[in-house]
Order: sequence, then structure tokens, then C-alpha cells
Amino acid sequence: MKRFRKIFYLLLLILTVQLIFTGCTKKESMTTNQRVTITFWHGMTGQNKTVLNQLIRDFNHSQSRYKVVGSAQGTFTNLQQKIMTAAKSGNLPTMSQTTYTNVPNYVKGNLITPLNTYISQKDLKTINPVFLKSGQYHNKTYSLPFSKSVRIMYYNPKLLKKLHLQVPTTWNDIHRAGETAKKHGYTGIVFDQNYASELNDLIRQTGTPMISSHLKVTVDSRQALAATHVIWDMLQDKTATTAGEDGYGNVKFLAGKTLFYCGSSAAIGVMQASSPKNMIWRTTQLPSYQGKRATSLAGNDLVLFKSASSTQRKGAAAFMTYLLKNRQTIKWAEKTGYLPLTTAATHDRQYQHYLAQHPQFRAASKSLDNSFSDPAFLGYNQYLSALESTTDSLATTTITPEKAMSRLQQQAETIINQNQ
Repeated sequence: MKRFRKIFYLLLLILTVQLIFTGCTKKESMTTNQRVTITFWHGMTGQNKTVLNQLIRDFNHSQSRYKVVGSAQGTFTNLQQKIMTAAKSGNLPTMSQTTYTNVPNYVKGNLITPLNTYISQKDLKTINPVFLKSGQYHNKTYSLPFSKSVRIMYYNPKLLKKLHLQVPTTWNDIHRAGETAKKHGYTGIVFDQNYASELNDLIRQTGTPMISSHLKVTVDSRQALAATHVIWDMLQDKTATTAGEDGYGNVKFLAGKTLFYCGSSAAIGVMQASSPKNMIWRTTQLPSYQGKRATSLAGNDLVLFKSASSTQRKGAAAFMTYLLKNRQTIKWAEKTGYLPLTTAATHDRQYQHYLAQHPQFRAASKSLDNSFSDPAFLGYNQYLSALESTTDSLATTTITPEKAMSRLQQQAETIINQNQ
């Protein structure tokens, strides 16, 4: 009888162990199969949103560990407001789009984490150096480029031919062409309602940036004033104009009465969609000044929030790395008009073939060698607002460049000093 009991208890023990093991295995399996959700806020709309959603679906199908959930937040202004609201309430997403100039504020608020811990140095080095540099702050990479563009010039080849003019290569050429255009009832060049980007580019072409990487302000330097006069003088003699209430200069340009328009390369899709059927336009790099070219980078980057779990951060980094691969970044560039993120993709045979078939995108690609980003610093958005107010006043009032830039010099110095 005792022997029977021993055998019974032994069998019971074995059965219990098996049940426990089976339960653990099922629990482990459920944990393994449950994807980690990566919430991603962005500001993409229209066709760009459609393409981004496809990239997200492709990533989700490419692996079984993470699930990226994209969420459009409206305009980039709305996106920024929602980020700051979420930061206060503790409801930030895993990752988000944002401009790299917001990084200093995010770092100060302890909101984002450096990407160096989650993305390998090998992958970071594949990024075009000018893009990578803009995302670095305090010797760490805090943002990854995503939707990047440059300033380019659109021109009307039919009008140039009619007026016996060549495609300009310098700002002096632009002015002379404007004088010819004015005689025949046309306008030489139109800028957006605010031409802060073009002014920034012109001053950069002098070799002396408005604000250096060491935050030295030289807005009212002799070189900066001479460059400021280039656009101001054309506005004064009516060989140039701004968009005014239209906001963007493409409206006046597409009306067929303007030779040139300076705008973003990201606007090519809008230009194509809104061009009259009989309208032909082409693109070229921004004109040079004093023998030098320079064009400012624009667009948005990706950041990773500290509030996300370690696993979520790894998933977000995996998605970011996925976007850097040739296939994805070339698809993004071809479908949206933004620039490829890596040097390899820019020179890839597929993308070069695309440029050959779609020459309107060549100017942006060629401009990369002469592109730059302003330094990111605490107070940058205040400085940008002051710069835009300055160009607004130069375009709509009788203030001279000397007075306007002297005032901006003082404003910029005060902003930087107050945020140190």
C-alpha cells in the first residue's frame, strides 16, 4: 500500500510539473507574439501622409516584434503645440517629427533621449553629413533627418526665350533680367510673403553666417548689409516682389507674369498639381553671390522621447534604421519630392535614373553640396521670429537695411544672452 502511495504521489508531482511548464510555455509564447506598440506623431498630410502610411505598413510587415502606429497631428504648428501639451500631462508618444531647432528646448526639458544609444554608429554614418550635423547637439545625435528639402529657384523658360534671356547663375543676373522683364510688363522674381530663407542664404554666401556655430551674431556686418541690399534694392525698383497675401510666391509665378520664383524643393508636388495646363516651368539652383553658392536646409527630423519604455525605444530605433535603407529612403524621395537621407541613396543608380526621368528634382539634389543648417540653440525660435519680422518690415515699410539689421543684431544678441 505504501509503495502504491509513493507511485501515486510521484505521478502527481510529474503531472503538476508538466502543467506548470505547459502554462509557462504558453505565457512565454503569448508574450513573444505580442507586438510592442510604437506611437508615432507626425505632420504629414495629403500624398505625403499616404506614402508615410505605406512605409509604416511595410515596416510592420517586415518583422513581428514591433508595431508602429502613425498619428497625423495636423500642421507642424499643431504638432508642436500637442507635443508641449503632452509633455505637461505625461502623455508623449514614443517618437515624433519635429524641426531640429526644437532639440535644445526638448533637451532642456528632459524630454528626448540621444539616438546614439539605440542606433549604431555604422548606420548613423550612412546619413548625408549635412543632415546628420543638424541633428547633433552637445556632441550627441538627438534627431534623425526625415523630410528634408532645400531652397531652389523655379523659372519660366518660355518667358526667358521671349525676352532673349538666359537662365541666371548669379544675383546680378537676376537683377538685370528683372530690369528687362519690367520694361515688357513682367516681374523679374517673386519671393514668398516672407523671404527670410533667401536673405539667410544670401548672407551665408558672403562667407559670414548671420549667427556662427559659436553663437556670434554678425547680422549687421558690412558683408551682411551688402547682401541684404541685393533683395531690398530689387524690391525698391520693382524688379522683384513678394507673395503678399498669397503667402507663397508660386501663385504669382504660375500666373505666367514672373520670370523666377525662389521656394522650397518640397513645393514641387504642389507646383505640379496647381500649374495651368499650358504652363511650363523648370528648376535650377539658387543664384550665386560673390562667386559662392549656399542654400538652407529645411524640413523635419525624428526624435525619441524619454518617457517611452526601453523596448519601445528600441522599436522606434529599428523603424528609424529601416527608413535609412536605400529602398525606403529612395521611395520616400521619389514619392514626395523630399531628398534621400543617405549619401549612398543619393548616388544610387535607381535614384539617378529617377532624376534623369524627372529633371525638376535635379536642382535640389545638386544643391546638397552647398547646403547648410543654422545652429540650433535655446531661443532659436525667438530669433527666427525676429528675423521674419525684419524681412516683413523690409518688404512693406520704408525702413532701410541699415536700420533693420542693426535692430535685428541687438535682438539676436539679447535672445542668445538671455538663454545662456
